[in-house]
Amino acid sequence: MPGAQDSRARVARRIATAAAYGGGGLGLLGVGLVGLLLTESKLAVQAIGVLETVPPKADGVYGEAFADGAAPPRPPLVLAVLGDSTGAGLGVARGRETPGALLAAGLASVAERPVRLVNVARSGGRSADLSGQLERALRHRPDVAVIIVGANDVTRHSPAQLAVRQLGEAVAALRANGCEVVVGTCPDLGTIKPVRPPLRWVARRLSRQLAAAQTIAVVEAGGRTVSLGSLLGPEFAARPEMFAADRYHPSAQGYATAAMAVLPSVCAALDLWPEEERPSTARSGGAALPGEAALPGETVLPVAVAAAAAADRAGTEVAAVDPGGPGRRWALLRHRLRVGPDAAPEPGPVPGNTSASSHAGAGDD
Repeated sequence: MPGAQDSRARVARRIATAAAYGGGGLGLLGVGLVGLLLTESKLAVQAIGVLETVPPKADGVYGEAFADGAAPPRPPLVLAVLGDSTGAGLGVARGRETPGALLAAGLASVAERPVRLVNVARSGGRSADLSGQLERALRHRPDVAVIIVGANDVTRHSPAQLAVRQLGEAVAALRANGCEVVVGTCPDLGTIKPVRPPLRWVARRLSRQLAAAQTIAVVEAGGRTVSLGSLLGPEFAARPEMFAADRYHPSAQGYATAAMAVLPSVCAALDLWPEEERPSTARSGGAALPGEAALPGETVLPVAVAAAAAADRAGTEVAAVDPGGPGRRWALLRHRLRVGPDAAPEPGPVPGNTSASSHAGAGDD
């Protein structure tokens, strides 16, 4: 819907601008809805319930088999995961089923090199918590970081411009320390079955607007984003096995789908994903600059427009066209992996996952 995307792009740019320049409160809801939404929120929480578990531990080294051989051993790549309960893996019983473990195993397979996973994400985490998580993650000098955050900012009514600024600052700090960053943006909360209209409509609007604003801030800070709209999207609603017992957090199958959407971007951030060549690679690092032709499946757009478009299609990556440029106002929209009912993976780990015997993490069982 071009009209909706244009509107979302304008709102996302206003939020991102307020975040960048410390603007005052930027409300997204009419005052008249507040009382009704508070009541609906309480009913939704009662319907969803609470998981009486903690995410399993999965930190450790994946793909140790790649350290064998005649070549001199290389130190493991370090993958850090920050964010909320989705990043932590709440809802599964085994460490190897968490998104961090799936990403670490997949990255090790693509890189043919061991990968050390450091997961500092926490249940209930919001963008405000990223600074503390960042401090713990940077101790391990990560090569690449995956951040999944935003859902709790919506459900706990965090000011959008503040949440976006906190995320942008975390990305900038990681980039300043030589770490590549991939952010899984806020999922579409409007498709959770226990959430009823009108809260469902508002949740969808707010989560998509936040996802678009997150993308602008992340790209302008030097990172890239992957839309996780379908992490709680229509195909998940149609497939109950994608959810954990609370019908809110993903199950092992749900996390596998999310990991498959994010893994190509993680590999690409480390120059490990095969990219088609184009004549302009010397100037643009492989991406088409404005006025140049993009490859099939790629679109060059103003970053706000790209952000709004990505919020509508899960699995879409948005990255700066010219990462070394000063403004990063143009972005490349890529559909690396289609996520949908006919593209969901079979139960089990992502392709290239290593066996449990190659994992030294504390929580794999």
